[in-house]
Amino acid sequence: MAAGKRKDNKGRNLRQGESQRADGRYMYRYTDANGSRKTVYSMDLAELRDMEKEIERNIDDGISTDTKITLNDMYHRYMESKTDLKANTKGNYAYMYEHYAMDSIGRKKIAKIKYSDIKAFYSGLLQQGLSAYTLDSIHCTIHPIFTIAVRDGIIRSNPSDGVMAEIKKSSGFEKTQRHALTVPEQERLLEFINQSDVFGHWKNLITVFLGTGCRVGEIIGLRWDDVDFENNIISINHNCIYQLHGVGRSEYHITTPKTAAGIREIPMLSDVRKALQDEMRLQFMTGGQNKAVVYDEQGNEYKGFIFSNRYNGMLKPSVINRSLKRIVEECNKQEQAAAEKEHREPIIVPYFSIHQLRHTFCTRFCENESNIRVIQEIMGHRDIQTTMNIYAEATREKKRQTMEQLEGKFKIS
Repeated sequence: MAAGKRKDNKGRNLRQGESQRADGRYMYRYTDANGSRKTVYSMDLAELRDMEKEIERNIDDGISTDTKITLNDMYHRYMESKTDLKANTKGNYAYMYEHYAMDSIGRKKIAKIKYSDIKAFYSGLLQQGLSAYTLDSIHCTIHPIFTIAVRDGIIRSNPSDGVMAEIKKSSGFEKTQRHALTVPEQERLLEFINQSDVFGHWKNLITVFLGTGCRVGEIIGLRWDDVDFENNIISINHNCIYQLHGVGRSEYHITTPKTAAGIREIPMLSDVRKALQDEMRLQFMTGGQNKAVVYDEQGNEYKGFIFSNRYNGMLKPSVINRSLKRIVEECNKQEQAAAEKEHREPIIVPYFSIHQLRHTFCTRFCENESNIRVIQEIMGHRDIQTTMNIYAEATREKKRQTMEQLEGKFKIS
């Protein structure tokens, strides 16, 4: 750019568009990619010219330099564009962003947000005690917002790229890995529930979890109409979710599986069949049928759900998890007492969530089935890599045992 006739207070030539104010600040005026007149300021001429280079680069590449758009503005634009998201997924995105980002980093102008800002934001959430799983969920909401801004020409690059990888490395954490119950742990748990007067009413539900590998929403939403006793098949074609609707208000909602892989038929094991038949007889004798009616996005009603709470309504996942915790506590208490009396090591059942019942079923399945495609279809995994990962973990011990059996069977050196 050719030098202008104007000079600064140090006698240096100023370029076209540059000037110096009476307070010593340098000013550069330009027309951005949208044809709007803009001005930037700096107390240092060299810094101003670095800004000019970035501005010219943005103009050449069609990147807008409008800094009025905030991350919150882009969040709303992003959510409006995601018409393909299911209601529960959209609700989760909204909760994560509005609860953790909207009143903090969300207020910042998006063109001013740097990699270091995102890293500091994430680190701050971790210091507040946020779990790795929740932080990953927040990142999965924020990252695509910046991607939209890049594609719209508002920013050049996504400042959240690579942040999670660095956070994980520097903080020494990974997502909490869900472990399946071992065979002895699973047997001890079922033995306790079968003998318990207090927790025995959870037997049928837990049996169905452990015998089908279904997701919690699929079990909560399971109806008698989905069970074909004649052909010994359970049809999985919808989920029942308990999702947030506005501040402090949640409700049940029926949604279809996220992918076609989620729609499937599961042959019933004899224990699952018996558990469902026992549940049917119990409800007939006590009048304890689920009376709830839940609607899907099209307004279709679903009723006749198999499992219910004490008020003959829908079960909440949080209620099941709390009950599992109490079951494990009492189970381990009794086991420790029995082991001490019998002079043996106790079989301690680790605390686990509902999802680990699904993981446990998948692990037992992998231990006894080598056809990965069959396992994938029964589990409803969209990505076969998920199945492969569980299969590798589940068969690790079997491979070790097989190699031990080979010891001394043939000469290798």
